[in-house]
Amino acid sequence: MRNYWLCFVPLFVAVDAIGVLPLFMNLTHGVKPLRVRKIVFQSVITALVVALVFCAIGEIILNLLGITVSDFMIAGGVLLFALSLYDLISFDKHQHKVDVQSLGAVPVGVPLIVGPAVLTTTILLLRQYGLAPTITAVVVNVAIAGVVLWFSQAIIRTLGKTGAKTVSKLASLLLAAIGVMMVRKGVMMLFVR
Repeated sequence: MRNYWLCFVPLFVAVDAIGVLPLFMNLTHGVKPLRVRKIVFQSVITALVVALVFCAIGEIILNLLGITVSDFMIAGGVLLFALSLYDLISFDKHQHKVDVQSLGAVPVGVPLIVGPAVLTTTILLLRQYGLAPTITAVVVNVAIAGVVLWFSQAIIRTLGKTGAKTVSKLASLLLAAIGVMMVRKGVMMLFVR
């Protein structure tokens, strides 16, 4: 049980369901509620499939490409830092034209729910705690993200526009810190060899 919680907490921070919420609301603005529910379902299925396939063959793929875990951590950390920095300093997020049919798969399922932070964290947790606690933690965290997105309208109403922006900025700050930590750990792994 202890190993499960040691896997759950970092994945909970990496998935960051509340941080994804304002962007999800922006992407689905004006979309009918029934279609939004289909998007949530599609995003959860996509995120689960990608995460579980990555659990099974992610390290093999990285080895075939000659990418070390430290390389992946550094790249993922830089990407996370850049995305979170953009979110932190942007004041007005313009709504982008998106394909509603594939919105659940891309960008919501991947990379918003399951992105570089989740994939990198998953590889590290698999190495440290094994398959069962890591997969369980992945499934539970993706399910939590699905529930948060499913009740997105109610959560936004409760938090209010200002509250949602505040939570989003705090989550972005946390993601920036996680990005820096991933780069630091990746660089340290390079020097340990």
